[in-house]
Amino acid sequence: MCFQRFAVIAVSALLAVPALAQYRDDVPRTDQKVVLSLDDALRIALSENVSVKVADMEIRRQEYARKGTYASLFPQVSASGMYSYALKKQKVYFGSDREDDDKKSSGGGMAGMMASLMDPIMHYINQLVALHPGQVTPYIPETTDNTSSSSEPMEMGRTHSVTFGLSASMPLVNFQLWENLRLSGDQVELTVEKARESRLGMVTSVKQAYYAVLMAKEAYNVYNSVYENAVENFRLTEMRHNAQKASELDYIRAQSNVAAAIPNLYNSENAISIALWQLKAVIGMDLDTDIDIEGSLADYADHMFYDLQEGEHADLSGNTQLRQLASQAEMLSRQIRMQQYAYLPTLAMSFSYSYLSQSDMFNLSQWRWFPSSTIGLSLSIPIFSGGQRYHAVKQARIQADELDLQRINTERQLRIGIRQSLSTMETAMKTYDSSREALRSAEKAYDIATKSYQVGRNTLTDLNNTELVLTQSRLAVSQAIYNFVVAKAGLEQTLGYEFLDDAGNVDLQNR
Repeated sequence: MCFQRFAVIAVSALLAVPALAQYRDDVPRTDQKVVLSLDDALRIALSENVSVKVADMEIRRQEYARKGTYASLFPQVSASGMYSYALKKQKVYFGSDREDDDKKSSGGGMAGMMASLMDPIMHYINQLVALHPGQVTPYIPETTDNTSSSSEPMEMGRTHSVTFGLSASMPLVNFQLWENLRLSGDQVELTVEKARESRLGMVTSVKQAYYAVLMAKEAYNVYNSVYENAVENFRLTEMRHNAQKASELDYIRAQSNVAAAIPNLYNSENAISIALWQLKAVIGMDLDTDIDIEGSLADYADHMFYDLQEGEHADLSGNTQLRQLASQAEMLSRQIRMQQYAYLPTLAMSFSYSYLSQSDMFNLSQWRWFPSSTIGLSLSIPIFSGGQRYHAVKQARIQADELDLQRINTERQLRIGIRQSLSTMETAMKTYDSSREALRSAEKAYDIATKSYQVGRNTLTDLNNTELVLTQSRLAVSQAIYNFVVAKAGLEQTLGYEFLDDAGNVDLQNR
């Protein structure tokens, strides 16, 4: 029976050997594993993170949009061409009917006056008919029909018509356009600030993911120590049991302690893998890449100090949300001015040049081309629009008031967030100090209990109790450091701390 129990414990120990060796500091790492520091993780994230790439692309898009807006200041030139074929030409009537002829004979009426003016022209047309028979329709002043005495119509235009043209227009005075150009510049600045927000959020996410890996490794080291102590205690208990110096109850408890330590070991190992996957996802690395990180949470224990009074009155000028609201307020003020400028006149210049040819025969070599061009100024003075411009100004001003209220509420929420972060950091500092004292006492108590158990002066239950306190103390110390650095990372994001120098390199001196 003892041999079977020992075999079970041995198999459990062998199963845990790979987990024991994977994250111990003294185990050499292969060349294929990439070991990252926090600075390395941030550098990779700044170049590979998807949100950062999208933000940079959005900046370029807004730059192109602004350049497109500036194009409205330059002349807008366009060319055109048109060919038309007259299916049925337009006809014009000259002369009068019989009733109008009576008026003409009496010398009165508009028709009689027009007929007297057109008679010399019609006489000239009849002479052209004699010189060019078949090409010009003769003019017949009146018909012999008793029912109608109107003149025959004359066709106007040619069968084929071709026109080429070039036109250009350019605004000279347009206050709305000028203000819109400034508005496009403000839009670019807002986009740049949004990209900065993405970077600050990315930095915080990378740091928190990095700290989560460190916390998982600390938990693994604690449970690994618990497992090793359980195995050693089982070995001593078995020896004492074989010598009939330990009870059967102590032997079973020692065996149960080893079995109970193995699940915690595997769970902590799985937590490390998940935390590393999360870190790789945040920094934009392939999830199949084998990585590890440097350092431990104890390296950040020296940074666990902060002037809490100064933090409560921290300057929020670097906060990205307030800076975006300030940019939006500036854009709204420009929109108000744009609506007000709608009352002002606008002046534009235009130019056109066209080349025209018409012919009844489709023979380009015999066509005659006639150019024409114009240049002019166009002045537009707004007078009445049914109150549209007035209500547009009122609408923009209400939006500005809404944005001001939103800014006040945002600043209030940010102040609450700062106080929450400072409260968490203060609690973490106090917890860290008390946990270190408890850890020193627990380590001393465990050493005494272990030596007493070895000489048989106390029971395994006493040893397990002291080990439980030691485990809780070690986890409490690591948890206090983790809570502090995570809260500090969130506070730095709220305050808008920059992590890039002028050259664009990662600068984490403020951390």
